[in-house]
Amino acid sequence: MNREDFKKILPHREPMLLVDEAELTSPSTARGFYTVRGDEWFLQGHFPGNKVVPGVILCEIMAQTSCVLVAERLSGATPYFTGLDRVRFRQKVMPGDTLEVQSALIKEKPPFYFAEAKGLVNGKECVSAAFSFAISAS
Repeated sequence: MNREDFKKILPHREPMLLVDEAELTSPSTARGFYTVRGDEWFLQGHFPGNKVVPGVILCEIMAQTSCVLVAERLSGATPYFTGLDRVRFRQKVMPGDTLEVQSALIKEKPPFYFAEAKGLVNGKECVSAAFSFAISAS
């Protein structure tokens, strides 16, 4: 999926669409990518002279990537974050970095879905989290 494909399953639009491309790697795993350009709105004040992608943005990138796992369920529906657990930040993500997200669907109890994801830059883990979301009719 590219950005235009994501717009077919998610209501997110620029500047909140935060995945450049993603793919289903198995029925329960997905991989996505986002390259930090350096001119993004979330870097404008975080931090002047030392731009670092905010943790909440990294979590959003992981969640958006994870929506690939339930894409067929999203027609006419919206996924909403319902929980975020065990978040760990290990390395900074900065302009010029390409964040690779690896996500896995752990449990389904419709309308709730549970996933785990991690974000890597050059093979080094930068962030990880477990989260849940609900799919609701729009």
